[in-house]
This record gives sequence, C-alpha cells and structure tokens, in this order.
Amino acid sequence: MSTILSIDTSTPACSVALNVNGVILEDFRMAPRMHNDLILPMVDQILSQAELKLSQLDAIAFGRGPGSFTGLRIAAGVVQGLAYGADLPVIPVSTLEAMVLEAYRKYQKDYWLSALDARMGEVYVGGYHVSEIDKVVTIEALLTERVIKPESIDTFNELYNGVGSGWIYKDILLTKVPNNLALVDENIAPRAAYIGELAHTFFKESKAVSVYEAMPSYLRDEISWEKQPLKVGKR
Repeated sequence: MSTILSIDTSTPACSVALNVNGVILEDFRMAPRMHNDLILPMVDQILSQAELKLSQLDAIAFGRGPGSFTGLRIAAGVVQGLAYGADLPVIPVSTLEAMVLEAYRKYQKDYWLSALDARMGEVYVGGYHVSEIDKVVTIEALLTERVIKPESIDTFNELYNGVGSGWIYKDILLTKVPNNLALVDENIAPRAAYIGELAHTFFKESKAVSVYEAMPSYLRDEISWEKQPLKVGKR
C-alpha cells in the first residue's frame, strides 16, 4: 500500500498524478513552455483534491527522461525541492517506459519501440518487451535507451510496434522491423499517470532513491547535470 505523487514535464505536455494504492488521480495538459508556471499549482490542486499533504505521501516520482532538456531540469528540480522539504524518497521513471505502459494498456501488444523526437534529425529510443502476470505488468528493456539517427538503428528480429513522437520518422523506422507490419501510435506522450503506475511497482520493489540521487537522464553526452542547491522548504 503506497501513496505516490508523480510529475512529468519532459515534453510539451505537463502532468501531475496521485497514485493512492493503485487508484489514480491525474491532471494532464498540453502546455508548451508553461511548465514552470503550472507544475506547482497543479501539485497543490491534486493534493487538495485528495485531501492530502506532502508529508502524508510515501514517495514522489518523476519522468527522468529522456526528453526536453529544460523540461527534465524543471521536473528534477521541483521533485528535489518537494522531496527534500517533506523528507521523502524519490522514484525516477523512464519516459520511454511510461509511454510503453500506456501503449500496452491501449493495444495489448507485447513488443514496443518507444521513441521521442530529439530534434536535430535524431530520436530518443528504447526497445521493450511487456509481460503481465496476475495484473502485474513487467517491462523488460531489450534495446538500451539511446539518442540516435533513425537510419542508424539496427534491424530487429522481433515485430516491434511503435509509440511516441519519434515515429515522425515512420518511413525509416518501419524498415527496421520485420515485414513493415508494426502498429504505430505517434500521439502517446509521457504522462504522470503511467509514471505513477510504474513507480507504484518500483516502490514495492524498494527501488526508490534519496533526493540527492534524483537526476534526469539526458542521453546526449555533451549535456551534463549539475545539481543546484535545494531552495524549496517544507510545504
């Protein structure tokens, strides 16, 4: 039994969710360049809706990336501040895996090539196999998360289905899977509800980390993360 707040600002979407023992409340908005203004009021609103305080949570989760450099910094910084102030552990969750979970729920397909548009002719990509036993979903990484030009991705033996904005390069990516028969949904974006669902499982598996380990995953080598001093006090 756990109560977990999750946030995501890794793409133009901005979302906050509260997972209370598997029951999920979510606020999801398409809000390009508005994350800084929206994220904390959205957190306050969803906690108020559930009549909970930060101190009553078990952990805070966030979309650790890959995704927008600025968006990832916002999410990590907000989570650091909230978790530090309330003395809570943090659960970083892959945005690519969160999209896979949503796609699996929607289509019940097992193999997914999850991709986000990384600009500059590149994609953030990961390959996954999904299994479900007794309503518990497990996502196994078959292709390590990376940033790469779509034409440089190796050809796969498995029939991957596609999810995420990186499938704007559909014509190229479909040549990487057998028979070009993959189902593709470019409209699924990372969202806090699915980050929270994965975090719920990770929490039970003791995979939460301290606030000092709550770092984003940029994937691009030239971008480094320098943790800023924590400035958000107790709420």
